[in-house]
Amino acid sequence: MDGQMNDLPSRAHITEVGPREGFQFEPPHITTANKIRLVDALSQTGLPEIECASFVNPKVVPQMADAFAIAEGITRHDRVAYRCIWLNEKGFLQALGSGFDTPALTSGSASDTFLLKNNNSSPDQQLERQRKLRHVYNENGLGSGPVYLFTAFGCNYEGAIPVKKALQRCAELVHICEEAGVPPANITLCDTIGAAGPADVRALVSAVRERWDYPVALHLHDTRGLGIANALAGLELGVARFDSSVGGLGGCPFAGNRSAAGNVATEELALMCDRMGVETGIDLGALVEVASLAEEIVSHPLPGRLSKAGLFNATL
Repeated sequence: MDGQMNDLPSRAHITEVGPREGFQFEPPHITTANKIRLVDALSQTGLPEIECASFVNPKVVPQMADAFAIAEGITRHDRVAYRCIWLNEKGFLQALGSGFDTPALTSGSASDTFLLKNNNSSPDQQLERQRKLRHVYNENGLGSGPVYLFTAFGCNYEGAIPVKKALQRCAELVHICEEAGVPPANITLCDTIGAAGPADVRALVSAVRERWDYPVALHLHDTRGLGIANALAGLELGVARFDSSVGGLGGCPFAGNRSAAGNVATEELALMCDRMGVETGIDLGALVEVASLAEEIVSHPLPGRLSKAGLFNATL
């Protein structure tokens, strides 16, 4: 049934990325204590996975300079995976020593211009770096991990990304994993700037499914108000793994548009899944309270609406 409508999964895995992607987009004034406070609160909601920090150049992304302190300060629960990200070998080795969960991340971009601004790499340089990283992962005993394709649907620098080009860039990353003997755990298609509409999601997810048997995941932004519609399009194709951000925190500082903030709000994605009979394991009431906490921590309104409107009825 791949590529067909209404092939809903019975359960969806939602990865919370707000503490990393959200705070990365804020000015560097959020205290480490408040970052830990948010992660600990999210840990109590039933979320299976939380992306807590990134190990990147603190001169470029000063908001993430306290990644080690966050790793040391959070209260961990066995049922939750506490993740981080990195862009190069130095960042990975730091992540490995932090105590965070470190799945073997292989990443690239469908937009060459975005790749240059976000990773300071050309496509060929990026592939070589990712190939070396995969060898380092193997040396450290890491198995299968996700492939992340940034700007899979569009880019503020290059415009709409054709499906053919997205597939080409994706194939290069998948090949790095396969040639190392460790096929990807999933292919995560990232709408980094909120360029996609539901038809775009259906087209690219279907094309990826036709080429590979690996699970597809979606990392969606709500920049232009279509994030939840895009998530629905993915669900109807059977996509069962999503990244989202509590309260709609987040964005990419290298996307060429300061209005690019706002991942799909986790609580609204979880509500949609609940209304459609798709299990998430999330306590919606608790998550709505955490969305309000996130807004308190950043000291400005967040785009998420559910935390302001409240749950419609007490059975949710």
